[in-house]
Amino acid sequence: MKPFPSIEIVPPLKGITKAELLGSIRPLMEFGPRYINVTCHRDEYEFRPEADGGYTRHLLRKRISQTAVCAAVQAAFPEVEVVPHLICGGASAEQIESQLQDFRFMGIRNILVLRGDALTGEKRFAPEPGGYGHADELVAAIRRFEAANGGERIFTLGVGGYPEKHFESPNLETDIQYLKQKVDAGADQIITQMFFDNAVFYDFVKRCREAGIAVPIVPGLKPLSSARQVDLLPESFSIDIPVELTAEIAARPKDAYSIGEAWCKAQCRDLLAHGVEEIHFYTMGRSENIINILKDCF
Repeated sequence: MKPFPSIEIVPPLKGITKAELLGSIRPLMEFGPRYINVTCHRDEYEFRPEADGGYTRHLLRKRISQTAVCAAVQAAFPEVEVVPHLICGGASAEQIESQLQDFRFMGIRNILVLRGDALTGEKRFAPEPGGYGHADELVAAIRRFEAANGGERIFTLGVGGYPEKHFESPNLETDIQYLKQKVDAGADQIITQMFFDNAVFYDFVKRCREAGIAVPIVPGLKPLSSARQVDLLPESFSIDIPVELTAEIAARPKDAYSIGEAWCKAQCRDLLAHGVEEIHFYTMGRSENIINILKDCF
């Protein structure tokens, strides 16, 4: 099989037009991505003081909905499979089942299943009443939904994997056991968190295979695009950035964009040389450097 890229996009902030969104995606189509993943975000609320001294709760929704983005991408690029994220956070079991019915109606056949992050201000993730607290529970619920709706597989399910372990896990071995629970519940493939050292990925795959995880493991890459991300990405995603890369950016911070792009190209070439069939790219709302990497590697 010829190696191929897949792309993850973030629903744009309100005010961005459909034409602008599709225009940012269109240059990526030249490189034949099989999938475009569309992230989702939990609804958040703020409490506003009222004249009587009380507070009222107001929904904060800054981005275009995931469903609207999926529909727009499907219509514009029918040759590419749209893969929405489905998260435990912020939804009851009934709400998730309704979302699955929407996906089925839209012809969506691939879903990336994630627990999701804690809300701002929460120390640890808390599920909705009547919802799910872990991704393996959500995977199992989707398989039950399929059983109740004809009995045949409707969805191919991906789950997240963490080559440097999830920040809440006590160690990598335990985290891989949690990952195996997701696979045993019915997950079909794993997409990893971003990493900047391919040796970490190869070791992670080896450990997963030794633990009995046999499904495909897709590496996830993101090029550094600014010197500030050297601090922000480890803080936000609990990942390591190699000394060589941080030193090069520290020496030439104004060149961080080109340095990050070159580093990601080298990662991509090495992964392909090791027989990887798919590489997943996190665009984080920007695609210029991803386009350059795809030109070089695909």
